[in-house]
Amino acid sequence: MTDSELEAFARAISRVLGWSYFLAWSASFYPQPVSNYLRKSTTGLAIDFPTLNVLGFSCYAISTACFLYSPTIREQYAYRHPESPETTVRFNDFLFAAHGAVMCVIIYSQFFPQIWGFTVGRTQRVSRPVFGIFWALVTSVVLTVGLALWIGKDRGYDASGWAWIDVIYALGYVKLTTVFLKYIPQAWVNYKRKSTIGWSIYPILLDFSGGFLSLAQLAIDSALQNDWSGVTGNPVKFGLGNITIIFDIIFFLQHYVLYRHQKKQIEDDEVDALERERLVSD
Repeated sequence: MTDSELEAFARAISRVLGWSYFLAWSASFYPQPVSNYLRKSTTGLAIDFPTLNVLGFSCYAISTACFLYSPTIREQYAYRHPESPETTVRFNDFLFAAHGAVMCVIIYSQFFPQIWGFTVGRTQRVSRPVFGIFWALVTSVVLTVGLALWIGKDRGYDASGWAWIDVIYALGYVKLTTVFLKYIPQAWVNYKRKSTIGWSIYPILLDFSGGFLSLAQLAIDSALQNDWSGVTGNPVKFGLGNITIIFDIIFFLQHYVLYRHQKKQIEDDEVDALERERLVSD
């Protein structure tokens, strides 16, 4: 096999991996809302999880769209990465992010009984730490926009200083931060309840496979460019894969080892308690 044939084969593998991880991660959005719908309840799912997801995926969709379709961002990326001026962001990255943003909004909406009529668990309110983090992340993006406009050269269009690409990177880091933080409340809720009832393990199984596929595609793309700055130039994708895999392992331990003997009675007791609280309040 010649070098050109080997390169063509590697590019084909990269495309297959890209769409495979897209399908795995995209499919991971469906088991939880379907489970909520069938149970007519969000008990067991921490609202902090979809709250941070809505912010993270919205930012990720904007950043990937800009890397793909904004001439300004692509030019600034090439200026910052002269060794490999072509970004490793792919169309499947954008499609995954946009689809994820829509699904996260749907899952978040299930915590509003007036919309779906579901029984909402005790974790229905966003916790104060997550509320603070949410607005701190939004503020950080706004501040980066201000730096690009007022401190950057040519109002952010000169990549040698604060530029619009830094705003896009800020959006990416918001996504990366939400990925790390969103799992913590859910892991804590599982720990406090000593159960994973009401929280679906299937998204985690798909997350796990998608994380490996995503990292594999990024490695192949960087190897094809003969420059591993493709990894540092796309830190969000690299971080997403690693963080996802680490937390997935934690959830596997909770579901299959620590709390695998828990009965559905735990959920029933919680629902009964909520009904009593409603009667008292009424």
